[in-house]
Amino acid sequence: MPKMKTHKGASKRIGFTGTGKPIHVMAWRGHHLEIKSQRRIRRYAGKAVLGRTHHNQISRLLPYGG
Repeated sequence: MPKMKTHKGASKRIGFTGTGKPIHVMAWRGHHLEIKSQRRIRRYAGKAVLGRTHHNQISRLLPYGG
């Protein structure tokens, strides 16, 4: 059986916590921040844990945990 390849686009966008939960950086924080309110910018700060809905897809794209 050949090795499974890691999806490089997914590996750059999805990380894992110490307990193995997938995390991603929140969207809409890239640029044009001066026209967004501070409340809106704070909402996009940090990282978020991905839900169980995408668990099968993530495990297929990242077979070795990223």
